[in-house]
Amino acid sequence: MPSALPLGDPAPLDGLLPASAAVGAIDRDFGVYLHVPFCRVRCGYCDFNTYTATELRGVKQSDYASQAVLEIEAGARVLAESGVPAREAATVFFGGGTPTLLPVTDLIKMFDAIRSNFGLAAGAEVTTEANPDSVDADYLAALAEAGFTRVSFGMQSAVPRVLATLERTHDPERVPLVVQWARDAGLDVSLDLIYGTPGESLDDWQTSLEHAIAQKPDHISAYSLIVEDGTKLARQIKRGEVASVDEDHQADLYEMADRMLAEAGYGWYEVSNWATDVDHRSRHNLSYWRSQDWWGVGPGAHSHVGGLRWWNVKHPAAYADRVLAGHSPAAGRETLDAETREVERVLLTSRIREGIRVDSLSERGRHEVAGLIADELIDARAAIGGTVELTLRGRLLADAVVRRLLADD
Repeated sequence: MPSALPLGDPAPLDGLLPASAAVGAIDRDFGVYLHVPFCRVRCGYCDFNTYTATELRGVKQSDYASQAVLEIEAGARVLAESGVPAREAATVFFGGGTPTLLPVTDLIKMFDAIRSNFGLAAGAEVTTEANPDSVDADYLAALAEAGFTRVSFGMQSAVPRVLATLERTHDPERVPLVVQWARDAGLDVSLDLIYGTPGESLDDWQTSLEHAIAQKPDHISAYSLIVEDGTKLARQIKRGEVASVDEDHQADLYEMADRMLAEAGYGWYEVSNWATDVDHRSRHNLSYWRSQDWWGVGPGAHSHVGGLRWWNVKHPAAYADRVLAGHSPAAGRETLDAETREVERVLLTSRIREGIRVDSLSERGRHEVAGLIADELIDARAAIGGTVELTLRGRLLADAVVRRLLADD
């Protein structure tokens, strides 16, 4: 089942934000994340806030777009009434779940509501996630015609045995088809991969990378498999039915990915993400790593505006009850204190290719730089130039680097 929501303070029914949320807002980017919580089947490794048809407790998928529109309309009012200056959405991201399980007209309806209520910046990046078996050429063409600019396909692997372990349902031979259809529609393409699945060999992973690179996508994400408590996969590993995840093997797989992607012309710009050039980096995800502002729409969606973070009720039935009653769907929220914001700044910014400025660190953090260079965790030349930039070894040990940069004085 999906993981639990965080603890926090009660959120007001009207959703209004404190005055602090407006401070400096005009200098921050604004984006919208729209969560579509529906999946045809639940993959054994997944703990995202998603629901199959049998888990919806009477809620209809066909009603969801209208409910999301209500939150979008309320969100624009809340920002205005809270004194947050109006900003057009620079990025929009439809995630899930599988957004493309809904009719394309539903996605367009929600996108039109975002455009009408928040506005859309010139050149905005508009992305939807999709499974390879959830779209066809007409669906992708309709998205492009409506103003979507990018599609991110959940390829995960090109090896049927690995896909079966992950309980992914698509045929890997469909990936070239959907990529071509997206290209024909004029959409940018990203492929998402997962490495470290129990039983996945170096040869398996090489095969998946070769297949992904052969499609010539603009962007590739490669995420290590994390076994989350409470998932079917975690239970299978505990019972000995599936091998446990080997972190050393995952490191070997990551190094292979970085080498092969670099040779194919992809540059890393975040620990798990590579793009053909700067213009094809995921601007929406970069806004998260740079602690910009975004409104999260939908069950379980998280939002952040000016150091205030809040999260919606998780189940689609509870979400529907809230928005149909004219109430905020927020289940709780927290105002990040200065210390927490600093920890998150270092944690997130250090993962990006451009890194973090040495002179922005605490005195103890600055003192750690020389040791991090000696341990080959950060690039020496970049550090001399004033920036902490992770080496390949540093990317593999990113959490350890962050701990040292945040060491108490």
